[in-house]
Amino acid sequence: MRRNKHCSPGRKQKHIALFISSLRKGGSERVLVNLADYLAGRGWQVTLVTQYQGEVEYPLPDGVRRVFSEITEEETGKSRIGNFLARARKLRRIWKKEQPDVILSFIGKNNIMALLTSAFLGIPVAVSVRGEPKEEYASAPLRFLADILFGRAAGVILQSERAKDFFPERVRKKAVVLKNPLNPDFVRPPFKGVREKEVVAVGRVDANKNHEMIIRAFAENAGRFPEYRLTIYGDGGLREKLAGLSEDLGLSGRISLPGTVSDVADRIWRAGMFVLSSYSEGIPNTLLEAMCMGLPVISTDCSGGGAAELIRDGENGKLVAPGDVDSLAGAMRAYMENPEMAAACGLEASKLLESYRPEAVARTWMEYLEGLMR
Repeated sequence: MRRNKHCSPGRKQKHIALFISSLRKGGSERVLVNLADYLAGRGWQVTLVTQYQGEVEYPLPDGVRRVFSEITEEETGKSRIGNFLARARKLRRIWKKEQPDVILSFIGKNNIMALLTSAFLGIPVAVSVRGEPKEEYASAPLRFLADILFGRAAGVILQSERAKDFFPERVRKKAVVLKNPLNPDFVRPPFKGVREKEVVAVGRVDANKNHEMIIRAFAENAGRFPEYRLTIYGDGGLREKLAGLSEDLGLSGRISLPGTVSDVADRIWRAGMFVLSSYSEGIPNTLLEAMCMGLPVISTDCSGGGAAELIRDGENGKLVAPGDVDSLAGAMRAYMENPEMAAACGLEASKLLESYRPEAVARTWMEYLEGLMR
């Protein structure tokens, strides 16, 4: 158990409740777990509230307590409305029992629920929109609730300046952009030497990530650069479909989809390039991690604006239009043809590390949350 060495005798221990659906392995979940670990190490009482336990999750940091908010079978009602009300009542009971000094909620409907269930309890709530707001609040009812309730939040945390445009003026006035604390595994100097002839991608294998675009762009270059291979790390519903596409293109021997791995930083550090192909992202954690390690990167200029805020096209990486396979193939080819230029882009990208060091960024979050407390 971690010692609360930063909590002085006689001083009230700060208490934060962090709210998210689960701790399954994803970018937002990793940010929350890293933040929980940092705050616990600074002497805070940290209660992590999740709806359920996923199949493959990040481990709970030392000193952090977990509470589940999902209703049990006995609490389940006979209708969707009844179940919603039961979930809301249970979450409100958690806030009343825990009495945190501040609640920090992550992602979509969780933000709505945190604000609804904590109403009139006197607990400040900060909501964090982790992706493109129009995707997290795609339906008209969700957008209406976000417009109304976010105005009552103590704080609104966004991933990019462009994301502010989604919200009305009264929400934009209280919105802040906070950087993601970098996973410590990716804090390392750029690889020196001849990089491996490998294209890598990391992320959940779903429609938004659009890994099919990478496979088709890789296929356009496969004949000219037979020494290159492609590896896509991550799991999801489209993994088998992508494996089938690789086989149809005659590239199953050069395209690998190993699923989720625990040592991804070690596996991609020497790669020739990293590619992100999403349609929509906030600040893409995998892109940021790759850049901080000094990989030559290519990313779609995905809606949400995060990639464009990280990449200066042609200087520390390359930007292409979402869904534009030919442009992505051309960007890959440029790196393949000119490894020296690719290495220069990677070295320039690695300078981002100074702005995203875990300790400094986590301290910024802590100071922001302290400012919201009662």
